[in-house]
Amino acid sequence: MNDNRKIKEIPNENRPYEKCLKLGAQALTDEELLAVLLRSGSSGSSSLELAGEVLHLSRDKEGLPGLNQLSLQQLKSIRGIGTVKAVQLKCIGELSKRIAVSVAEKGVSFDHPASIANFYMEQLRHQEQELLLCMMLDCKNHRLGEEIVFKGTVNMSLVNPREIFLAALSYHAVGILLVHNHPSGDPSPSQADIKITKRVQSAGAMLGIPLLDHIIIGDCRYISFREQGLLE
Repeated sequence: MNDNRKIKEIPNENRPYEKCLKLGAQALTDEELLAVLLRSGSSGSSSLELAGEVLHLSRDKEGLPGLNQLSLQQLKSIRGIGTVKAVQLKCIGELSKRIAVSVAEKGVSFDHPASIANFYMEQLRHQEQELLLCMMLDCKNHRLGEEIVFKGTVNMSLVNPREIFLAALSYHAVGILLVHNHPSGDPSPSQADIKITKRVQSAGAMLGIPLLDHIIIGDCRYISFREQGLLE
């Protein structure tokens, strides 16, 4: 809602709070939803204008998806957004991620790459650095747990299969899945991704803990090594 008028100048029925009462939250735009949560604006800016600035602040992703990428300092750079409002906005972003993860978890099947990707999508697609997760599975492909085994650019010299299988052994896993994100949003595997996958697969074969798949998460997209025929 690109409206530069003050909230008090907007007819009652069109104000975000009143509109929500009358039509329900689903009738509100993204800006109106944030305006309700911000509650008040600042001198010179309405809550709607503040909400609009927040939604356009992220350089990489505009709108609500960009909210998760913004730091407290970035949010506070907007005149009218102090520490309290910035913390509220960060908590809103985190809450939305947790709701999405909770919903995805109920329907997840660790036998299907699309289901696994959906489970991790909200957790990983907003990350600004690469995270490599190892998911440990039992003999019925039930998840025993997961560990973050690496943070940063996936590099052959830094990702050690030893750390991955120490984690797997600690859970008494009979199989593992690797999941990591590409902050660029493009899940296409790099040569480093392919090489480390082959190393882990080879080590797993020797230890009797097979690598069942390696899934790369992009922005609402994923690549499964198993589906692509990249696992031998």
